[in-house]
Amino acid sequence: MEGETDVIAKMANMASVLHETFGFWWTGFYRVAGEELILGPFQGPVACMHIPYAKGVCGTAWARKESVVVPDVEQFPGHIACSSASRSEIVVPVFGPDGVVAAVLDIDSDRLATFDEEDRTWLERIVRYL
Repeated sequence: MEGETDVIAKMANMASVLHETFGFWWTGFYRVAGEELILGPFQGPVACMHIPYAKGVCGTAWARKESVVVPDVEQFPGHIACSSASRSEIVVPVFGPDGVVAAVLDIDSDRLATFDEEDRTWLERIVRYL
């Protein structure tokens, strides 16, 4: 990432590295655009293209300005099912230099309870490289 100034290029490679290294179901970014999240670089099956503020796991992480770990997406109120194969999820906000959420990193697994606090800690560190 060192020396790269294009944030989309960074997101693309980061999504690829995480996806290939850990074999997640879906790995990617949603970028803040006004009052919604717009699909950004990702790896995996076709995804939702627009997510409203404070809706679903991604919108909730954006609104709360904190990571959200969901062991079972079926139990998350208002979950947006982009794929019925998704069973658990972690969403990590990406903060811009101004301290405002600029994007979220969204990772889905096709297994229950894939993510924990250790994942949260390390993914929060990793997104700081953006």
